[in-house]
Amino acid sequence: MSTGIGGIIPPVITCFDKNGKIDESAQREIVRYLAKYVQGFYPCGTYGSGPLMTTEERKRVAEIVIKEKASAKAIIHVGAASTAEALDLARHAEAAGADAIGAIPPYYYAYSQAQLIEHYRKLIKAVKIPVFLYNNPELSRNPVSAESLRILADDGLAGVKDSSFDLVNFYNYVLAVKKPGFTFIVGTEAIAAAALDAGASGVIAGLANVFPEFLVDFFSTWKKGDSRATAKKQLEVMRARNVLKLGPTLTMTYAALRMRGFNPGYPRAPYTEISKDIYDKALKEFQLMGLIG
Repeated sequence: MSTGIGGIIPPVITCFDKNGKIDESAQREIVRYLAKYVQGFYPCGTYGSGPLMTTEERKRVAEIVIKEKASAKAIIHVGAASTAEALDLARHAEAAGADAIGAIPPYYYAYSQAQLIEHYRKLIKAVKIPVFLYNNPELSRNPVSAESLRILADDGLAGVKDSSFDLVNFYNYVLAVKKPGFTFIVGTEAIAAAALDAGASGVIAGLANVFPEFLVDFFSTWKKGDSRATAKKQLEVMRARNVLKLGPTLTMTYAALRMRGFNPGYPRAPYTEISKDIYDKALKEFQLMGLIG
């Protein structure tokens, strides 16, 4: 059975105040703004500074997103360095009303495929809501093979968010999993068009944190089936993404939201805000693209 999750899904940032505390007012503002456009949220992951937060802070952010998400789906990221913490976060997310959970493999240490499979089996058994595997080899040091994904799909895994930034890997995932209704989501806007063509139902797009309308327009164009128009839109998305890469992507996201007149709070230390030179350069580029007036 399909999860019904798809479309444009921002990996929503977590808003902190100048003292590094969660700014709940700013968090609600950002989620409410995004909820007018997007089809889902993926909080507490990479953009959401999940590894920089305590377990209790992650639970609180999840609760805020779930409450403010309107009709959008909430896939709460529960990935952690230990299985025990991931299970705790997963059960909390389900109790709080999440539509699904997602989890990066346990990180820092390197694990065998058998150990990773067992980790996800425990997550699948811990909750009744859909469980997504978040494949991010660069950050986890634990890539999940296509064969492991197939095994987990047969064991009840509902879907995958692939952030390998490798279209070949995404294709191999699609080829490996034959389970009806399994949900494929690509974890970057950079290869969105090709991944959607290959069977992805949605895009978890960092750029959608700042320009949700822009990404939703891209997705709408793709759904119309005009390959040339979609290719043109994909290049526009890449151009905007390249501007967001002028500095550290996470901190650039806070800056770009501020450019649009929002209060995103501040990135949490050890991150620091971008320089004025980079800010001014990015603002000029976004203005040239017509994304900021």
